[in-house]
Amino acid sequence: MPYVDGFVLAVPKDNIEAYKALAKMACTVWMEHGALDYVECIGDDVPYGELTSFPRAVMAKEDEAVMFSWIVYRDRESRDAVNKKVMADERFRDAGMPFDGKRLIYGGFTTFLQASDVAA
Repeated sequence: MPYVDGFVLAVPKDNIEAYKALAKMACTVWMEHGALDYVECIGDDVPYGELTSFPRAVMAKEDEAVMFSWIVYRDRESRDAVNKKVMADERFRDAGMPFDGKRLIYGGFTTFLQASDVAA
């Protein structure tokens, strides 16, 4: 089963285009180094919950959009190898961060179910 890295972050609305440019470059880098898929999404229906929510999790401000992203790998071992190459990639040296990295939530997840594996 695939391994997935997931991310949630807040991006100032004034920095959306810069974030999209960074995401496009990051997608290219991850895919070149062996990721199977790379997905970036911008919040369209992410209400501010009373106790928990995506905006609360990243302390999103009024002028920020919530991003939800994931990268798919063959397995955990592949993910570790791909990320090692990505972190050493020169293209990230001068890449600016159009968001507050301290409020980025990320983690690695082992897949246990995929629709393609469920008999219809």
